[in-house]
Amino acid sequence: MPDSVLPVRTTDGAARSGKASPDARPAIKQRKNGLWANPSARLVSDMKTGWAPPPESVSAPPIGQAAHTARRRAMLSARFPRERLVIPAGTRKKRSNDIAHRFRAATEYAYLTGDQTEGGVLIFEPLQDGGHEQSLYLPGRSSRASGEFWLDGSSGELWTGRRRSLADTSRVLGIACRDVKVLAEALLGTPAPVRVVPGHDMALEVDLADQSATAHNDELAEVLSEMRLVKDDFEITELQSAVDSTIRGFEDVVRSLDRAEATSERYVEGTFFLRARVEGNDIGYNTICAAGANACTLHWSRNDGPVRRGDLLLLDAGVETRNLYTADITRTLPVDGRFTAVQRRVYDAVCAAQEASLAVVRAGARYRDIHEAAQRVLAEHLIAWGIVREDTDTLLALDLQRRWTLHGTGHMLGMDVHDCAGAPTDTYVDGTLEPGMCLTVEPGLYFQPDDLTVPEEYRGIGVRIEDDIVVTADGHRNLSAALPRHADDIEAWMASLRTS
Repeated sequence: MPDSVLPVRTTDGAARSGKASPDARPAIKQRKNGLWANPSARLVSDMKTGWAPPPESVSAPPIGQAAHTARRRAMLSARFPRERLVIPAGTRKKRSNDIAHRFRAATEYAYLTGDQTEGGVLIFEPLQDGGHEQSLYLPGRSSRASGEFWLDGSSGELWTGRRRSLADTSRVLGIACRDVKVLAEALLGTPAPVRVVPGHDMALEVDLADQSATAHNDELAEVLSEMRLVKDDFEITELQSAVDSTIRGFEDVVRSLDRAEATSERYVEGTFFLRARVEGNDIGYNTICAAGANACTLHWSRNDGPVRRGDLLLLDAGVETRNLYTADITRTLPVDGRFTAVQRRVYDAVCAAQEASLAVVRAGARYRDIHEAAQRVLAEHLIAWGIVREDTDTLLALDLQRRWTLHGTGHMLGMDVHDCAGAPTDTYVDGTLEPGMCLTVEPGLYFQPDDLTVPEEYRGIGVRIEDDIVVTADGHRNLSAALPRHADDIEAWMASLRTS
């Protein structure tokens, strides 16, 4: 790739603290050991001229969620009257040397704006009546007069692509947009309390350190997490789209298993990733492609093991939509298309546990009921197989089944795969389900290959089944119901894909 640099706070975000003039920007940083030295005066002059005028503004319609983002901002404003709120999009993270990971906007920022611009900052400026003036600070068009558009490898438009004008962006997003170059001036000290969502833009946090308090910042993040517990219609539609793409990705994998056998789990990973990038923004999390005993490692992400006939493949994957909503589905598949007797025994137990969990998912149910229903079924199977000798109630009281079940039976789902993780415990884990909540149901059994407490025939078998569920007024809807779950259906589905 061409020589460039990691994002630096020069033309777009330098001197934000207000301790320096907002106009006092350092020179555009160039890459050390680049082949070009300082440009000649003639080249600088030439680069300022000979360009066609920018195309006329295209009247792009407002984003589909504009009304929803406006409502969300109004809710947040009401929670923190007469306080300044700062919500950053974040910046790219370094991968190695001068190469950055692909940028993904902070969830809180995208949730409130529908925007995904690197370095963007949403400001709620308090008003006397208790409301807020809401402004989005974004990079404007690159300056040709200063040479920024061709010299700045981190944000110049010849390097990173054309941007919309701020006026166009304001119309599309439904919020006032200002040039991020004036952000430093906007962030000058204020008598109002200041809160900033932490963890996404360290330079911004440093700039605001003498105005904000950690406890206040954490409370802002908690409120934004809690707000996302109940999804609106736009979000549920996005999640269904993510699930539908994910199902097609699972079909791609089944069709390519013979090539995975000839290579490794990485073929599975690459096959699914292609679907995610073509139909969505990315994968929603690191895909788990765990064949054989690797399935017993819950967050297996090396994906470099062999894929062998006779083994199971645990595939835990999700497509993230272009609006940043992710699916999270797991299926455990026999590589050769047929379960062995012992594999089916374990699979059927996990499937029964999932059925028990799904039966309690409804508005008004305790969130913990989902987990407890699955754990009881799994405990009963462990007892029936002679792996443990305690009765069911004793086993569950001591949590002895955790040796083989290991994880919880689900989590909230949305813009983050483990969505709303910062929400208060009393409204999440200790709360009750409400219509519009979206969550996963994912029991599992994992018999480690070196676990001498289980019969040898079980060792190295790991099974998880996971579906994405939305709570409705009269029960629930399984967003991923189109993907087979029961063992017979799995075998028939795999056979049909391999012959199609």
